[in-house]
Amino acid sequence: MKITKIEIFKLNLPFKLSWKIPLGVIDKAANVVIKISTDKGIMGWGEGSPFSQITGDSQATNIETAKHLAAIVMGKNPLAIETRMAEINVLYLAEPSIRSAFDMAFYDILGKSAQLPLYALLGGEKRQLRTDFTIGMQDTVDQTLVELDNLLSMGFDAIKMKVGRSGLQDVAHVKAVRDKVGDDILIKIDSNQGWGYQTACANLKAMESLNIQYSEQPIAAWDYENLARLRQRVAMPICVDESVFDDHDAIKLIQLGAADYFNIKLGKSGGIHTALRINAVAQAAGNKCMIGCFAESRLALSACAHLACARPNIEFIDLDSGYLFSQDPVIGGMQSGQGGLITLPDAAGLGAEFDESFLEWVHTEQRA
Repeated sequence: MKITKIEIFKLNLPFKLSWKIPLGVIDKAANVVIKISTDKGIMGWGEGSPFSQITGDSQATNIETAKHLAAIVMGKNPLAIETRMAEINVLYLAEPSIRSAFDMAFYDILGKSAQLPLYALLGGEKRQLRTDFTIGMQDTVDQTLVELDNLLSMGFDAIKMKVGRSGLQDVAHVKAVRDKVGDDILIKIDSNQGWGYQTACANLKAMESLNIQYSEQPIAAWDYENLARLRQRVAMPICVDESVFDDHDAIKLIQLGAADYFNIKLGKSGGIHTALRINAVAQAAGNKCMIGCFAESRLALSACAHLACARPNIEFIDLDSGYLFSQDPVIGGMQSGQGGLITLPDAAGLGAEFDESFLEWVHTEQRA
């Protein structure tokens, strides 16, 4: 099989509501879509959702990188994913979002070629997945509780709360949510690096009685040593997100004793290829993983859900961005139901494609 054409598109869609996190406000998706065609008539789709504050890339840089990558892999075998991704990754340590889009399209083609859903191709089977839903940082506790009411009306039984305010302000927000929902709802908190070491210690100790599942990225991504110190000082498990981009990061964090859980995001890891390695390292060390997202549509979220079904060590599911879109650009793919229930299709590959009327064509690389 050979690649005969690669098309690059923009996907720009506003959200129905915005999220405030310590790193800024998220109110739209500015994604890049890849469509790879082959000489066997099989096409693969991929999507990148750059988030510059974390991944260091953007829609504009992704598009320029995609043009270069398209020229590199044109005419080659998309089923040889190890080789294709090695060719890509040796050239770009940065631009993980667009690397993920190419990786995703390769795996989509592989699944379609094998006539298997991606989770089955990776050796997994369907299991029930339920995503949590995120409460953004609100200015007042009352505003937080209003957002909580909206979430509960949708039937969610797991909540992620964005925290990272100065001092101990977050404690009142988290306590108010716990008091309202009782003990039957799972709560996790995510600081997005918003605290310093001392503030993190104070907040996590103050929240010890609130039955929090874990604290995600409480301090700066680079501060591995203080993550390890924090993990020793507090009872709450520590989940790392911005600190882990690839399997090499995972090994270092485990060696330092700096994390209990790893948040895998395809947009950080550069795709499924490296995400599988992160999970393997974590599983070997006895660490559970989470699958998370940026502002992906249901196409990239489908890839995430396939990966979670393929690897039971990916226990925590945070794939809620699909609920935010004002319009749905995806045909097929995972369905996000009441209460966060995720249903995967039985179709081969990702089982999802884009309605091209939502896409803005940018570039085509085609074999002569």
